[in-house]
Amino acid sequence: MTTEVTLAQILRGVVLGRTRRPAAVSYTPDGAPGAPVIDVSAPPPDDIAAIARGIAGGLPGGIPGAATLRRGGRCFSYRITSEIFPANRATTMKNRVAVVTGAAQGLGAEIARGLAAGGAIVHLADTNAAGAARLAEQFNAGCGGGAAAPVAFAHGADVADEESVARLCEDIALRSGGLDLCVSNAGIVRGAGGILGQDIAALRLVAEVNYVGFAVVAKHAGGMMKTQHIAAGAAAPGAAAWTSDIIQINSKSGLEGSGKNGAYAGSKFGGVGLVQSFAKELVEWGIKVNAVCPGNFFDGPLWSEPERGLFAQYLRAGKVPGARTAAEVRAFYEAKTPMGRGCGAADVLRAVYYLVEQQYETGQALPVTGGQVMLN
Repeated sequence: MTTEVTLAQILRGVVLGRTRRPAAVSYTPDGAPGAPVIDVSAPPPDDIAAIARGIAGGLPGGIPGAATLRRGGRCFSYRITSEIFPANRATTMKNRVAVVTGAAQGLGAEIARGLAAGGAIVHLADTNAAGAARLAEQFNAGCGGGAAAPVAFAHGADVADEESVARLCEDIALRSGGLDLCVSNAGIVRGAGGILGQDIAALRLVAEVNYVGFAVVAKHAGGMMKTQHIAAGAAAPGAAAWTSDIIQINSKSGLEGSGKNGAYAGSKFGGVGLVQSFAKELVEWGIKVNAVCPGNFFDGPLWSEPERGLFAQYLRAGKVPGARTAAEVRAFYEAKTPMGRGCGAADVLRAVYYLVEQQYETGQALPVTGGQVMLN
């Protein structure tokens, strides 16, 4: 990790500790004329708290609009966007820095849209970089951003490729200084059908994206959150700990088995296990880890894509006896839900907001299933 990336995260942590409000810190390689210059050359590079104390001691009483940090004979300049506002339910997402994976389409796109509408700074990550860029452009136009003050950024990233995720997180640090919310939404479904005819290559691919991919994202997002947590605590000793959130978009198939779709259900059950394990580990750094387990999001590509969606796969696999069309498969699954409909993006977004706002909840798998799957 480069010096400018590390210092961006520590500086943002100092601002969070000082203000107790989300803020953005962006690296400006061309410098920041007139900004205070703070020398942080003395502490070793891995002593985050000492560097944070040095920055805090060099900042003026308020939070300046920019700061330059000197380390190792080089200067690194950052623009700071900080605002004090009432903390209440209406401002839950205001100025939070969020990343959503699998954000170019479907449920991920709608989650990202809802976060941006709530005032968050949203990083959209997807293997479909062009689709993510189009959405980011829409969000910036619709939410009052634009080139001068963007509220959305697009990134090409593959969650199953650790180097790709590491680059994503470094880019987020340079553009926004850190991360408050990671929504790990990227996922695929392949090889639906019974185990006796299971395509094992498809099973491995599903596990690599849905299970290993979540672990990769949590590893790198969690590292960013840990850095800013330490820095915030060093800048404001005695203050309440700064918290952040990792939320996996899981599935009702992570709560109960799914006949003739074991590859997908198995990857999601594993995801719940990771959520619970990471929650116990990362709570030390103020990081809450939870999962949202939606019911069937029929209108997204996971279900509706004509060739590879679940309606098409289940029809081919004969999972719904007597069904002759994808529409008949859909009707079968809608009838299984007590509330009589599939899960919508707004339903999932409300669950995400709840988990962020609720400070006493970690390691949970929250069902949003219309009553189809209930906790017991």
